[in-house]
Amino acid sequence: MSRAGIQPSQQKLAEKLTILNDRGIGMLTRVYNIKKACGDPKAKPSYLVDKNLESAVKFIVRKFPAVETRNNNQQLAQLQKEKSEILKNLALYYFTFVDVMEFKDHVCELLNTIDACQVYFDITVNFDLTRNYLDLVVTYTTLMIILSRIEERKAIIGLYNYAHEMTHGASDREYPRLGQMIVDYENPLKKMMEEFVPHGKVRRALCSLLMVYPRRNLSADQWRNAQLLSLISAPSTMLNPAQSDTMPCEYLSLDAMEKWIVFGFILCHPALNSDAAALSLWKLALQSSTCLCLFRDEVFHIHKAAEDLFVNIRGYNKRINDIRECKEQALGSMHRERRKFLRSALKELATVLADQPGLLGPKALFVFMALSFARDEIIWLLRHADNIQKKSTDDFIDKHIAELIFYMEELRAHVRKYGPVMQRYYVQYLSGFDAVVLNEMVQNLSVCPEDESIIMSSFVNTMTSLSVKQVEDGEVFDFRGMRLDWFRLQAYTSVSKASLGISDHKELGKMMNTIIFHTKMVDSLVEMLVETSDLSIFCFYSRAFEKMFQQCLELPSQSRHSICFPLLCTHFMSCTHELCPEERHHIGDRSLSLCNMFLDEMAKQARNLITDICTEQCTLSDQLLPKHCAKTISQAVNKKSKKAPGKKGEPEREKPGMESMRKNRLLVTNLDKLHTALSELCFSINYVPNLMVWEHTFTPREYLTSHLEIRFTKSIVGMTMYNQATQEIAKPSELLTSVRAYMTVLQSIENYVTIDITRVFNNVLLQQTQHLDSHGEPTITSLYTNWYLETLLRQVSNGHIAYFPAMKAFVNLPTDNELTFNAEEYSDISEMRALSELLGPYGMKFLSESLMWHISSQVAELKKLVVENMDVLTQMRTSFDKPDHMAALFKKLTSVDSVLKRMTIIGVILSFRSLAQEALRDVLSCHIPFLVSSVEDFKDHIPRETDMKVAMNVYELSSAAGLPCEIDPALVVALSSQKSAENISPEEEYKIACLLMVFVAVSLPMFACSVMSQYSPAIEGHCNNIHCLAKAINQIAAALFTIHKGSIEDRLKEFLALASSSLLKIGQETDKTTTRNRESVYLLLDMVRAESPFLTMDLLESCFPYVLLRNAYHAVYN
Repeated sequence: MSRAGIQPSQQKLAEKLTILNDRGIGMLTRVYNIKKACGDPKAKPSYLVDKNLESAVKFIVRKFPAVETRNNNQQLAQLQKEKSEILKNLALYYFTFVDVMEFKDHVCELLNTIDACQVYFDITVNFDLTRNYLDLVVTYTTLMIILSRIEERKAIIGLYNYAHEMTHGASDREYPRLGQMIVDYENPLKKMMEEFVPHGKVRRALCSLLMVYPRRNLSADQWRNAQLLSLISAPSTMLNPAQSDTMPCEYLSLDAMEKWIVFGFILCHPALNSDAAALSLWKLALQSSTCLCLFRDEVFHIHKAAEDLFVNIRGYNKRINDIRECKEQALGSMHRERRKFLRSALKELATVLADQPGLLGPKALFVFMALSFARDEIIWLLRHADNIQKKSTDDFIDKHIAELIFYMEELRAHVRKYGPVMQRYYVQYLSGFDAVVLNEMVQNLSVCPEDESIIMSSFVNTMTSLSVKQVEDGEVFDFRGMRLDWFRLQAYTSVSKASLGISDHKELGKMMNTIIFHTKMVDSLVEMLVETSDLSIFCFYSRAFEKMFQQCLELPSQSRHSICFPLLCTHFMSCTHELCPEERHHIGDRSLSLCNMFLDEMAKQARNLITDICTEQCTLSDQLLPKHCAKTISQAVNKKSKKAPGKKGEPEREKPGMESMRKNRLLVTNLDKLHTALSELCFSINYVPNLMVWEHTFTPREYLTSHLEIRFTKSIVGMTMYNQATQEIAKPSELLTSVRAYMTVLQSIENYVTIDITRVFNNVLLQQTQHLDSHGEPTITSLYTNWYLETLLRQVSNGHIAYFPAMKAFVNLPTDNELTFNAEEYSDISEMRALSELLGPYGMKFLSESLMWHISSQVAELKKLVVENMDVLTQMRTSFDKPDHMAALFKKLTSVDSVLKRMTIIGVILSFRSLAQEALRDVLSCHIPFLVSSVEDFKDHIPRETDMKVAMNVYELSSAAGLPCEIDPALVVALSSQKSAENISPEEEYKIACLLMVFVAVSLPMFACSVMSQYSPAIEGHCNNIHCLAKAINQIAAALFTIHKGSIEDRLKEFLALASSSLLKIGQETDKTTTRNRESVYLLLDMVRAESPFLTMDLLESCFPYVLLRNAYHAVYN
């Protein structure tokens, strides 16, 4: 290229640098993805692992880049079969390599043009031009290095070309040049060192960093002494704008500068021998890091690579020694101290700005400097921890890294939240100060060509036209055109022989750099945040990322910062590029899965802490249970009676509440530690209401809510302590105490996190009132229902437990086989109320339905016995006034004992249900007194002529509220759902129901001969539970004759007539064994009358003389 033929103003250097840098990042993304795909056996192109193509691939790689298809038909035969598929599937890979070649050509052309134009580079003056130039050099170098790391590159290119030749009869037109490039760049840096010999401008650009890099690469102590990033170190200047002659260099990435220096001086290595300034920069960069980030998680080990390159160059022994010395000095301690300093500096900055967001205007530079410094240190740690053979582990493991990331996120949040504050400040700054100063500078220029003058004037006019009203009206600002014009102007004024040389007007360059920073504060805050604090690199260090998160959770002092990890997942999409759209889904999915995992783990940790607190509180609550006061009462009684004290060795039991007495404020209990850890973690969960990751919204609090629901459900069921093998279960009152203690702790969570804990209670406790929860697991309703039916009521049937009406409880009877539980402790009024509190109306309804199912199965068996004795019972029904005939017929009856036993069981079940219903009514009367009284009023005022269906609906409502009803709706439903035997008409069913009542009535005298039928005034009942028959007879009669539309009153009168006739007969018996408990059995008739809403005393007296009843009562009470 002839230098004389180049017109610098027409070369469009700014545009080319911008486009090529962007395209370079896109090419890096594509080549990186090819490398990763080829390194993964699952993602690798199938042709590279196909056994049939193995020999063909080896042949192609061996001959590469030559193409020989004629003499090797045998090896390439399989290739012939799959040529079309290979062309189709490897095209994307092949043309990516072609694009890399074209990119290389464009870069080389532009570098030659820049050399020909004799462009002046100075990072402190023409910042954009110098930065883009150095970025292009590094991007080009990085691209060629990563390309050389794709081991399968020759196989892919060769396979595609052979398939192309077989299909089209000739090689692809790009293949010869592409193949040669692959061969030439086997050792990319060595080749590029030769290539860059004429590009001396790289050295000039790098040497301009001497004003910036050493000043940025300082130790933590130097930062501390300079009070870097502190807003409060000089209160008098707090409102002064943070200024610098090199504004964009202040937040320029140290990582980027180190890449420029390392790769720049490797490519232009002669400068290291001839220029002391270059050598000092080189050494400083080598001491800072041992590896550089090429792209994402691809790294470059500086010292080894540089040594390998320089070892073959004559006269470079000194440089090799320098490299080795620097490697020894490249320790992590400096970076560790920097991170320590930055943690405190960013915390102070974030705290001050949260209190005084107005300072974001004048001190915006500090914010972006802080973000950039912190980002550099985090990325340094990430790549070194993953790639270095660690000498000092402490330097590469930072348990407090989450704190630094958290303060970065806090600063980012301040910038996003208070963007309008910054816009107002800088709009006024640009129009009121920058425009005036720039105008004066332009006026004072001795020479200003027309093109440059037009651009400068447009800058001044753009800034002058700005006003605060535009911010208030929400107008969208866009200074991208102005910034590109300044970039163009840098290119025009930086070439040799420019009429207006920027090298002679450095103040103008520095002023314009400051103005460009101010424009970014108005229209590009989000882009500035990405530029200075993007940590999307964590996406490619998943293992290290997860390890940091686990360390953060394990350290209680750091758990408050754990939210920074889900927040980092919002960065991931910024690393995607439009030249590689196919990776968007992959990176998006990774960001979603990591964010979900982090939030889930945080919620689990919080849930575990809450569970531990609940366990402690339940233990404390358990100490207050009445059963624990027995010992204290016993000691008090002993003191009064002056009995001798127990053994001296017996320790005095601590009273509940002693744990709250502190002798020392420094004393920390386990509960204190748990509360502290919980408050720290909850701060993190409550830090943001929601966060957006790849167009998905995550709500951290919902994770905690769902985990609390699951754990609360499991805990409630667990606290029942149900053991199926031993049939043990917690007392309802004790479970209720534990649940209340648990709920009190959960309610306190609202002090830490903004969640609706009432919603958790409603979801969990309502599910516990059902048979199964939403996961299909058993609930306390099913456990307690099962226990009361299968354990307590079964033992009643076995004669080990009796129902004591006087105590309204079931009580253990003295038997040979002692029971493992005390029935009274599970069935008295307080326990049944506790059960009602726990199960609620829904749960109690389920309990009732289960009880009714058992009753209906007993009734079904009774009906079978009636059918067996139908003829005899039919005769007995009409012969109750013929004692002798009745006696003869009674002897013909079978299964009399079975009928009485089954009816007694029904009575016991109904007695238990009445206890449960009464307890439910008491509980609901406390919770919803007005509603219960309304239901009661409704039930009590049903007109007698009301249709039975309507009446049953009212009874169902009343029963659900625990109110007793004349006809039990649950029993009616249970009995009516029984399947009738085939060929039995409704009339027959009705007859069986009538005869069942007859059967029971005529069988009652059988009880008189039983020893256990003795009536006990103390318990107001019989030890064999026959007093429960009264409830059974009334409820069964009411239900059966409601179903069969018969008269309940008439049938009960019939029952009374038959029963009294049968019982009067035993009054005439002389055998003492058959009449031993005659009086106790007489009382059953009075109990049936008292229990029934349909029978009266007058009616009873018309059938059975009252004098017998009075004498019976007198006899049993004596």
